[in-house]
Amino acid sequence: MPTALHPTAEAQACCAPLVAAPISAQDAEALARTLKALADPTRLRLLSLVAAHEGGEACVCDLTDPVGLSQPTVSHHLKVLVDAGLLTRDKRGVWAYYAVVPGALDAVAAVLDTQLRR
Repeated sequence: MPTALHPTAEAQACCAPLVAAPISAQDAEALARTLKALADPTRLRLLSLVAAHEGGEACVCDLTDPVGLSQPTVSHHLKVLVDAGLLTRDKRGVWAYYAVVPGALDAVAAVLDTQLRR
């Protein structure tokens, strides 16, 4: 079932959800959680590093040096991004690998788009 955070392609083509109709309290909470996750500079950097990594996924061990933080701190930030629906987590042995959820950023952008398309 489409929501403001995950609108159908038809809804995206017609008009942006925020200007078409007020979003529900549930959708507002989900969007706020996602925006809160994105509002942190380290998390933005981690999302970018994962997206740009070879093969479109990165191990937590590949992300600690570029952001200059400890593995537990990086893992915490990655968990926030997973909980917000922006990354997936795949455990392989002792390491966790992360990938960007396809379309997750497009859905956020579509909700925030304020231009009417008629």
